[in-house]
Amino acid sequence: MTDIQVWGDKPYYSLNYYLKQEFGQKVYKLSLNGGMTCPNRDGTLGTSGCIFCSLGGSGDFAASPELSVTNQIEEAKKLVKGKINGKDITEKYIAYFQAYTNTYGEISHLRNIFTEAISHPDIAALSIATRPDCLADDVIALLADLNKIKPVWIELGLQTCHEKTSQLIRRGYSLSCFEEAVKNLHQINVTVVVHIILGLPGESFSDMLETISYITSFHKKGMPIQGIKLQLLHVLKNTDLAKYSFHVLSLEEYMDILISCIEMLPKDMVIHRLTGDGPKSLLIAPLWSSNKKLVLNRIHKEFKIRKTWQGKCWDVI
Repeated sequence: MTDIQVWGDKPYYSLNYYLKQEFGQKVYKLSLNGGMTCPNRDGTLGTSGCIFCSLGGSGDFAASPELSVTNQIEEAKKLVKGKINGKDITEKYIAYFQAYTNTYGEISHLRNIFTEAISHPDIAALSIATRPDCLADDVIALLADLNKIKPVWIELGLQTCHEKTSQLIRRGYSLSCFEEAVKNLHQINVTVVVHIILGLPGESFSDMLETISYITSFHKKGMPIQGIKLQLLHVLKNTDLAKYSFHVLSLEEYMDILISCIEMLPKDMVIHRLTGDGPKSLLIAPLWSSNKKLVLNRIHKEFKIRKTWQGKCWDVI
């Protein structure tokens, strides 16, 4: 087994480490809602969304779209402060537009909400979750303008490189579309973060590693993907995925797959997520994922057992 380079106190380039290096302090994400929908929901490509997507469109923890962006930021800051139990907190945050497809709207609306967010004095960077097929030329131009004000990240939900799986989950776009989006974002120096789901129905261990290999190939093409979110597949209530019968990963299986994926990644790729945590009120499976702190501690312990890193214990991210 290849040794994994140490970044701070972890054997991978964690988001927490990157943010401290980039901004000099702890930075928290604020989940915002731009009032978007998705081509998989409004009838353009479908009406039910991807098979794993909840009614909240992956934005179950985001603020209410009825509030202005500024008010959402202030409310989200209060939530963050409540979670850390009164500890001293930074005044630097990332504005994260999370729910649904956040470049799928009129360009005037996008310009208004993104400009309002990025102009807030406490916002250090803007993170936008979207689809590769929702990055038209005018959106790319807007992102280029915003990126001159503060750093902009675009989070693309690839999930898998396998066509059979993408059809099953109703992703709705081709790999060539994804590749074109990465190229266009690279040309304007916008950071690209890719979402990958581990444990999709019908995918084997080798299938998942092939997706990771596909992601790493962009480095060889001179278009490096700067960040990745490795997401455990959650089965949530009121999703089409809940109707499927398939093998759900155990914690041990997930740890084995996850560590193998991390070992394949370029050492300078920032890992934004190791597992994810769906709303407990909606979670059907795997139930072990509901205790995120325990899961992360087990994952970090497994790294140590495999002797991929020597040193002190990790802090939970």
